[in-house]
Amino acid sequence: MRVACARILGPQLCPGSAAAQRLWHGGAALGRRQPSAAARPSYSQQHPQQRRRSLGTVAMASADGAPGDAPSKVKIALCQLSVTADKPANIAAAAAAVGAAAAAGAGLVVLPEMWNCPYSNDSFPSYAEDFSEAPSGGAPSYLALSAAAAAAGVTVVGGSVPEREGGQLFNTCCVFGPDGQLLAKHRKVHLFDIDIPGKMTFKESLTLSPGGGPTVVDTPAGRLGVGICYDIRFPELAMVCAKRGAQLIVYPGAFNMVTGPVHWELLAKARAVDNQLFVATCSPARSPEASYQAWGHSTVVGPFAEVLATCEHEPATVFADIDYGQIAERRANMPLTQQRRSDLYELVDKTAA
Repeated sequence: MRVACARILGPQLCPGSAAAQRLWHGGAALGRRQPSAAARPSYSQQHPQQRRRSLGTVAMASADGAPGDAPSKVKIALCQLSVTADKPANIAAAAAAVGAAAAAGAGLVVLPEMWNCPYSNDSFPSYAEDFSEAPSGGAPSYLALSAAAAAAGVTVVGGSVPEREGGQLFNTCCVFGPDGQLLAKHRKVHLFDIDIPGKMTFKESLTLSPGGGPTVVDTPAGRLGVGICYDIRFPELAMVCAKRGAQLIVYPGAFNMVTGPVHWELLAKARAVDNQLFVATCSPARSPEASYQAWGHSTVVGPFAEVLATCEHEPATVFADIDYGQIAERRANMPLTQQRRSDLYELVDKTAA
């Protein structure tokens, strides 16, 4: 298993430069030459069986729990970005990181939670985007990631950004295919409302609304489940993703300096070994100036709870080669699904199609 951890590479774009403005407005000139739409059919056109929902995507599993055309291996890159109050600079950095990760051979690129804004209830409303405005040039974060995915030819799990719709705000992750098309949108299901006396109090529910269901989506990088940060604490959500055939569950997250050291890696390992699949967690880098201090330590975990790749708290890109064949091997070694006592308990997926 080849892994690597490298500092983020790619062009440094000044917020006022022409290149940064192209990113801000969702321009596609982000590196590689992009074939025309006529020359390259979209992933959704090539896979008409894939259905998309605005509040979670369901892709039903085959008998062995994996999509029929899933890749056997994929190189994943977790971009642990430095996030500032400068939204255009954050967008430029995210797009550059996608391009650099793809140039290094990644087929799946993941960004952190709330990568376009400081993590605070004060910031969410002012940095939020209405994705329905993308066709008219609005939603710059959305457009930049779509363009970056298409320019680099990779699948992008776009971390999360604050989304505005119908008077509500959501913590939303968009998944883009290598043609730049939206494959799925996951809204954080479990909001981060905690009170640890003397250490931390935070209530996302003061500004954000919860999402409406789990998200599992077929991509060229495999069948992916998506959760956001606090979602990882709820094993039922991961079990639903596994039941729907997810091979890898991706959790963009921003654990803090209180919970991160004790729970971040532990929970990733737990969700991986519970369901015998891969788990990836992607955090922002820690910023000494920020009011909310992220733990960092973006990590990839295998189906036997083994850490395949990780890093510290600085800006970095974490690479790992994922072999999906290990899922079947581990499940054959230890057939937990067959050994569950369905006569005593069962998992009920209330949002399944």
